[in-house]
Amino acid sequence: MSDTRDKILEIGRRMVQSNGYNALSFREVAAEIGIKSAAVHYHFPTKGDLGGALANKYAQDAQSFCDGLLQSGDTAEKMFRAYTGVFRAALADNNRMCLYGIMAAEYDDLPPGVRVEVDKFTEVNLHFLEALLKRAKPELTSADIGTRALAIFSAIEGAQLVARGRKDITVFDNALAAHQAVGLTF
Repeated sequence: MSDTRDKILEIGRRMVQSNGYNALSFREVAAEIGIKSAAVHYHFPTKGDLGGALANKYAQDAQSFCDGLLQSGDTAEKMFRAYTGVFRAALADNNRMCLYGIMAAEYDDLPPGVRVEVDKFTEVNLHFLEALLKRAKPELTSADIGTRALAIFSAIEGAQLVARGRKDITVFDNALAAHQAVGLTF
């Protein structure tokens, strides 16, 4: 991958995490890098191409991260803390959202190809949480594991959204602590 393409993806990701997909602007991405807008179009002919590439890379990065956690041999609690730490880090970085969360909020506005890539992120997270639950709670049925994984993923994304709206990262921390206290998480 070229350095310019990598820079476009990095700046585009940060732009979407801050302001959403609808605010993604080739002109602003180009200006931040110091290139012409045509150079962005060279790598990504349409906004949908850029959005799809952003969501695809985000899902691939999440897959690699989650695979690494599962192979680490750490406890479920430690893996879960590392996992939720990524969501917290987005908030700590200028009150940004998870790329998935902000794109999911604009799902109806996304081109179909971008939706497919955004959905991959959901699957990556649910598979990770299901694997974690199978290890930590072997007494649960497969159906219960799937239901709980969805509840946990939704709770994390929701906690991040509420914390972002309040511009208070402790809201995220307190929500996760509350989820743990009632037995939803690890």
